[in-house]
This record gives sequence, C-alpha cells and structure tokens, in this order.
Amino acid sequence: MKSLVAGWFSFDEVVATVGDLLARDVLCGWLDRARIAYEVANAPLVGGGVDWRAADPADYDRVIFVCGPFGRRPLLEELVERFGDRPLVGVDLTMLAGEGTWNPFDLLFERDGGANERARPDLSFIAEPAPALTVTAVLLAHPQGEYPDGLHGAAAEAIARLPDLRPTALFHTDTDLLDADRVRSAAEVAALIARADVVVTTRLHGLVLALRQGVPAVAIDPIAGTAKVSRQAEALGWPAVLSAASLTDEALGEAFDFCLTPAARSRARECADGARRDLAELEETFVAALGELRTG
Repeated sequence: MKSLVAGWFSFDEVVATVGDLLARDVLCGWLDRARIAYEVANAPLVGGGVDWRAADPADYDRVIFVCGPFGRRPLLEELVERFGDRPLVGVDLTMLAGEGTWNPFDLLFERDGGANERARPDLSFIAEPAPALTVTAVLLAHPQGEYPDGLHGAAAEAIARLPDLRPTALFHTDTDLLDADRVRSAAEVAALIARADVVVTTRLHGLVLALRQGVPAVAIDPIAGTAKVSRQAEALGWPAVLSAASLTDEALGEAFDFCLTPAARSRARECADGARRDLAELEETFVAALGELRTG
C-alpha cells in the first residue's frame, strides 16, 4: 500500500503557488527517508503524478494533504468525499475560521498552531535550494500610435519564452513614470537594472540605462524596418540588437548567451565610456551654438 500526497497543486481549477510545491517536495522527502511509498496527485499544469479523480481510493492506505489554507470549500470537500474511508492527514495547514471551519483529519499538524499548540515554520523553509539562475530585467515598450507597424506584441511574446530557452529568472520594470497609483523615480529603475545580470528590452532607454551601468542588454527593436532602438545601439557601438520583424528563439538565445560573457560586460562599459565622451563634446558644441544664436 501507499500514501497519496495531495494539496492545492492537485486541482485543475486553481493555480498552486511556488510555496505549495516546495512544501510538497519537503513532505515527499520525509516519506522517502521513512521508506513510505507514495504517489503525488498533481494537476496537469504542475506535471507528472496521478489524477486524484481517476485514482482508486482502494490503492492508498492514507491521504496526506500538505500546505495552504484548509476549510469547507467545494474542491476540498470533493477530495475528502472521494477518499472518505481512507485516513486523512493534514500537514502545514492553516485551518480556516468562521463559516469555513472544518476539520476532517484523523491526524493534523497545523502551520498556524491550534489550541494549546505553537505555530510552526512553513515546510518550504527547508526545501532544497534551487540552482542559482541569472537574473534578467525586462523593460518593454508599449504599442505606440506613431508606429502603426510596431511589433511590440511579438517581441514581448518572444521575451516571455526566454526562461524556456535559457535558465533565467525574469523580472519586469519600466521607464514609465506612473507605477499604478504612484510616481516611479529614475533611481528606482536604475537600482533594479543594476542588480540584473542581463537586460532584455524593447525600449531605447532600457538599453541606455543598462549600458550606462555596465549591464549587457539584448535590445529588440519593435518597429518593422528598425527605428530608434537600432539607431541608438549603432550610436553606442552595441552589437546585441535584434529586429522584432525577424526575431527567432535561436537569435534571442544567442544574443542572451553573449550578454552573459565577460566580453559583453567589458563592451558595455566601453560603450558607456564612449557615450560619455561623445556627450561631453556635444555639450561644448551645444553651448557654443547657443552663444552664437544669442549674439548672431
């Protein structure tokens, strides 16, 4: 006989959290070390495992529900009813209060602590550390009326596939001033970019803010025929620029790989230094031109 491990990761109707999966893995490790056979009821989105709705309750000597809130909810009631004659064990659970109060467990280890019990750390605290990933900042330009042939959507879709192409963790930021109901500062954006290993952007200023801090960037020009993003990369002498019109997963992956190299980081610093020299010259030219305009 064997145990069935279930949780919020078992349901098609809801989306589990990362914490649910980490707690599941910790519990499975406990069962492995105790030499207790088990199967995991995973929803298709999670992958692998068994379908608890199709499983035969007679195949299991207990059901263990791990992590999350638990109370009188239709999905939970359906699960308990299906395996009603099997012992039910709860681990790492927050038991709901009020109208949701329900405790069908034969054995319960609450996370928040029950009567006369102290709260316990969440199981995910002792999950195996995940392999370190590169951190990629993503800055996307929104469709703009002045560019009716823009391919912003196609570029964004390609960038969203990047974690399937390369092991990386994406986070999104923006150069727009408005961030929900508050005003975003330039210092916030710069600080986030500085902490990234790579930037992937369809914004001109995403490219600039990355290179000025020595962070390599994959610049994707979202305008068919190329426009300001490509011209800025040319002005800076930055090679990792792609066109959304001909963008492929292979090209995106190769540009990303380049940006992770020491040579790319060195090139980013060189581009920043060159831009500062060019702009110092522009300042002199600009001031001189203003003087001539004033006296001419």
